[in-house]
Amino acid sequence: MDAHIVVDRGTFRLDVSLRIEPGQVVALLGPNGAGKTTALRALAGLQPLTAGHITVDGVDLDRPDLRRYVPPERRPIGVVFQDYLLFPHLSALDNVAFGPRRHGVDRRAARDQAADWLARVGLAEHARRKPRQLSGGQAQRVALARALAVHPALLLLDEPLAALDARTRLDTRAELQRHLAEHRGAALLVTHDPLDALVLADRLVIVEDGRVVQEGDAAAITAQPRTDYVARLVGLNLYRGRADGHTVVVGDGFALAAADRLDGDAFVVFRPSAVALHPHRPDGSPRNTWAATVTGVQRHGDNLRIQLSGPITAAADVTPAAAAHLRLSPGQQVWAAVKATETRAYPA
Repeated sequence: MDAHIVVDRGTFRLDVSLRIEPGQVVALLGPNGAGKTTALRALAGLQPLTAGHITVDGVDLDRPDLRRYVPPERRPIGVVFQDYLLFPHLSALDNVAFGPRRHGVDRRAARDQAADWLARVGLAEHARRKPRQLSGGQAQRVALARALAVHPALLLLDEPLAALDARTRLDTRAELQRHLAEHRGAALLVTHDPLDALVLADRLVIVEDGRVVQEGDAAAITAQPRTDYVARLVGLNLYRGRADGHTVVVGDGFALAAADRLDGDAFVVFRPSAVALHPHRPDGSPRNTWAATVTGVQRHGDNLRIQLSGPITAAADVTPAAAAHLRLSPGQQVWAAVKATETRAYPA
């Protein structure tokens, strides 16, 4: 699949390029309003392009300059919508058989294919149930089977796990990973959940304000985020500044010592867990030390995440015991310290 998706909607313009090879899963991530759903709708044929092109298996599905547009039902594309959108009056079997029937397969053969797909997703015994009789995880698997039953060249998944509770989500994510690995076509996963993206996708594409701001495999993006959104996504404190050797000046002239030597525009990052908090200015080894004010305290896994203001804003992860010892609460003055060896810099 090769696409240059340009869609104008009022004052908002989506302009992204996507390329997905057969057998590859790409995750499209971004904050609300970034354009993720618009991109998916354009690929599915539900939102015509303003400009650009969508080409699947060498066939143009949407190309405004050539007045070429293929309607949704004729595209070699399967879609799993966030709310699944199963036909409420049809059984699970007939929901899955719907696609093959629309592609000209006779009723008996379509139902045989549907039964095979339901068996593949572990729902053979639920074939006669209506959607209202299925759990969230079961409905998701029926929707996936329905999308895969037409052997799509491109599979689109719109927040496929968002409607599930935590336990069901864990199990369903593992099943979805297996089915995506077996799918021979290209797949695009639209999600706001970094864990879904990291587990399911081969490559990540980050979209903000209708533009691609970063793309690459998970290792590259988690190691070197380039926007605040991506930094929050991967759990890092990120700053942009000017590097001179091992020093990066950020914000209003605050200098951070970094392990990496650079010159010129640079990003500098460190993990919240690398930030140590002290009631008084610490002595000894930390190269990066500053006075800060606690602006927020939230639970974060087994630790507490402390939001700090000061010459730089930062997040620090501390144990509940350390928070109790320091009596951390909003408005409290503390000293923050990060070792230079825990601080990484890379070119902006």
